[in-house]
Amino acid sequence: MPELLSDERYPVDILESERVFDGAVWDVVRDRFSYRDGVLVREYQDHPGAVAILAQDDDGRVLLIKQYRHPIGFRDWELPAGLLDVAGEDPLDAAKRELTEEVDLVAREWSPLCQFFSSPGGSSELITVYRAQAISAAEGTFARTDEEADLEMLWVPIEDVVTAVLDQRLRNSILAISVLTAHARG
Repeated sequence: MPELLSDERYPVDILESERVFDGAVWDVVRDRFSYRDGVLVREYQDHPGAVAILAQDDDGRVLLIKQYRHPIGFRDWELPAGLLDVAGEDPLDAAKRELTEEVDLVAREWSPLCQFFSSPGGSSELITVYRAQAISAAEGTFARTDEEADLEMLWVPIEDVVTAVLDQRLRNSILAISVLTAHARG
């Protein structure tokens, strides 16, 4: 086993790149590029990236939110999260903003938890997850619309979330990776 196991950046020569779909949140790009001895064409979701927050209260419980997700047809339990859609915004600042916007909370303690590509074969999305602790109510509240209008919040012991993930009752990938990482790290 290699001493240091790590993903390897592998630059390729992009011969042609075309935006084939302009979306409200993300776009679809078609790239033609040199790879090894040939030329490949791939279409993928060009994504700005996202942040998620594993918020824990003083008892170590994790904050879960439930909201409707149209592509899967479920109201799934997940972590507060959001897009990196403000130009030049630092991911930690985006996480702080999202925690306040989604659930009207702030945290005094922040630390990086994990980072992963959500679907590397079809999307450029990189998700950065922070652990937030020393939680308190924000000064104001945000008006929520669309799928966030009926958002539910629930504080759950981390062990119960881990069990639900392992039992395949909770299938949100950001939630699963984040909670399992936090549980493994203690």
